[in-house]
Amino acid sequence: MAKRGGFPGGMPGNMNNLMKQAQKMQKQMEEASKALEETEAEATAGGGAVTVKVSGKKEILSVKIQEEVVDPDDIEMLEDLIVAATNEALRKIDEISQASMAKVTGGLGGFGGFGF
Repeated sequence: MAKRGGFPGGMPGNMNNLMKQAQKMQKQMEEASKALEETEAEATAGGGAVTVKVSGKKEILSVKIQEEVVDPDDIEMLEDLIVAATNEALRKIDEISQASMAKVTGGLGGFGGFGF
């Protein structure tokens, strides 16, 4: 007598293939994430007066300030330039990250219920 509603021998072929694809995608995402951590992005503000370099981990690696932009009477402008360059560098890292993950997922926004 056959059992109702069960799948003899475990998962059906399609589900098994889906799980293998999900595991492969997860591994590729981990590799892409690791590569991203080693990536750097650089941005400038004020026509190159301030340059900020950030890592894929979104950590600031360096800030370079041209001497001529350092004005003790206008600290606010220098602060604004640093913020602008930092935000642009972080935006570049986000773009690199999204492009990297899109290569792995084929542009999918998510992958079913697998938490990707």
